[in-house]
Amino acid sequence: MQRSQAQKIILWVLSPVMLLAGIALVASFFLAGRLDSTATNSEDPGGFNVPRLETTQGNEETSEAAGPEDKTLKLTVPAMSRIEDDEIPSTAGDDEAKLKEYAAIHLEGTGFPWQEEANVYIAGHRLGFPNTESWLTFWDMNKVNVGDEVYVTDADGTEYTYKVFKEFTVGPSDTSVTSTEPGKNILTLQTCTLPDYSQRLIIQAELTDTSEKAA
Repeated sequence: MQRSQAQKIILWVLSPVMLLAGIALVASFFLAGRLDSTATNSEDPGGFNVPRLETTQGNEETSEAAGPEDKTLKLTVPAMSRIEDDEIPSTAGDDEAKLKEYAAIHLEGTGFPWQEEANVYIAGHRLGFPNTESWLTFWDMNKVNVGDEVYVTDADGTEYTYKVFKEFTVGPSDTSVTSTEPGKNILTLQTCTLPDYSQRLIIQAELTDTSEKAA
C-alpha cells in the first residue's frame, strides 16, 4: 500500500515535467530555434540561402525596353496570410538590408513578368527579422497548392496572373530553380524548409493572364 502511494506521488510530480518537456519538443520541431533569431544568407541550417547568379537571364536590353523603368514589383498570394500587394524590389540575394525592409526580394539577374520567356524568381523569409517587414512573411508558403493563383503587378499597374503547377524542395546550392523554360514565363517563389531551414521550399507557377491598367 505504501509503495503504491509512493508511486502515485512520483507520477504526480513527473506528469507536469513530462508535459512541459513534450511542449518544448514540439515547439523546437516547428520553430527550430527562437522566433527572435535572425536569418542570414548562409548555408547553415538556420540560414536563408538565395541562389547567387553570375549572369542575367535573356537579353537585358530587351527586358529594359519592354518593361517599366521602375522594376519594383508587387506580389499577392491569396493562399498566404501575409502577402497582399507587397512591394518586391529587384536586388541581389545577399542584400540583407532589402531582405529586412521588404516582405521578399526579386532576385536580380532573373526575369520579369513582361518578358515572353522568363523565370521571375522571388524569395522571402520563413522566419525573417523581428519588428521588420520580413518577419514571418513566407511562413505559410506550404499552404500554396497546385492550381492556386498568384498575382504580380508591375510599376505601371499591369497585373500578371500565374497558376501554380509545381511544388518541391531543393538543396541550398541548387541554381537550376532559376532556369527558364522554353517559350514560358514562370514565377518561382522560394523560402526555407521546416524544421531546420536547411533546404529550399520552391513553388513554381506559369503566366496565364495579363491585365493591362485601365486608361
